[in-house]
Amino acid sequence: QVQLVESGGGLVQAGGSLRLSCAASGRTLSSYAMGWFRQAPGKEREFVAAISRTGAITHYSDSVKGRFTISRDNAKITVFLQMNSLEPEDTADYYCAADIRGSYPLTSAASAYDYWGRGTQVTVSS
Repeated sequence: QVQLVESGGGLVQAGGSLRLSCAASGRTLSSYAMGWFRQAPGKEREFVAAISRTGAITHYSDSVKGRFTISRDNAKITVFLQMNSLEPEDTADYYCAADIRGSYPLTSAASAYDYWGRGTQVTVSS
């Protein structure tokens, strides 16, 4: 069993930055691919970014490419999402997720992820 806990959300002005963290407990994350998803009010959950088991390969949605960076620290069992140049459209609850099969190529399908955190809220004001 893996427990994932997100942190780092908050209120920020457009153009600002936030760094989200996802801490794991229960099992090591080093054998899992990890992903970040988000869900805005009234919208479906959407893929944001994914990272391979070693961190060597990343994948981003077109809407965040060039602004967001996913990274991981397997020693600290933590995954990060650095979000720069934030826009009001980035407002959502952000969730981290673990893919225990370590899928390659990285997948953007929520159904491929086995464990989920409870989310952290990000609000970007204009």
